[in-house]
Amino acid sequence: PKATDSVLPLNLFKGKRGYIEKVAYQINTSYDVGLYDCCAVMCRRLLETLIIEVYENAGRALDIKNHGGQFLMFSDLLAFLLKDKNFNLSRNSQKGLEDFKKLGDLSAHNRRFNAQRSDIDKIQSGIRVASEELLHLADLA
Repeated sequence: PKATDSVLPLNLFKGKRGYIEKVAYQINTSYDVGLYDCCAVMCRRLLETLIIEVYENAGRALDIKNHGGQFLMFSDLLAFLLKDKNFNLSRNSQKGLEDFKKLGDLSAHNRRFNAQRSDIDKIQSGIRVASEELLHLADLA
C-alpha cells in the first residue's frame, strides 16, 4: 500500500534504521486499512524500540536488561525511563507515553477489547511527540 502520514509523519523516520522506518510505515498502513489493534501494537513496538535506542545510545543498555540479559518488557522500560533523571522528557512526551501504554496494553493483552479509529486518534499527537523526542534522545533525529 501507498505510504501515508496518517498517524506518524514518515519523514521523521526516513533515513533512520530500516527496522524503525518499516514499523512507522506499518503503523500508518494498518491505521489506513482499519486494523486499529495492529496499529496500536505496532505503536507499542515503536516506542519500546525507541526507548531501547535511547539507552543504547547513552551506553546504558545494561540498565534496562533483566538478569538473563534480555531487555525489559515495555511497561518496565517505560517506568524506568520516566523515573530516569538523566533524560528530561517533556510533559507532553510523558503523557503521550503513558496514554499510549494504556491503549497498547488493551490491544495487546485484552482479548475482549478491539481498538477503534477514535482510540488511536485521541492519542495520536502524544505518540508523535514522544516518538520525535525519543529519536532526539537516541541521536537519530
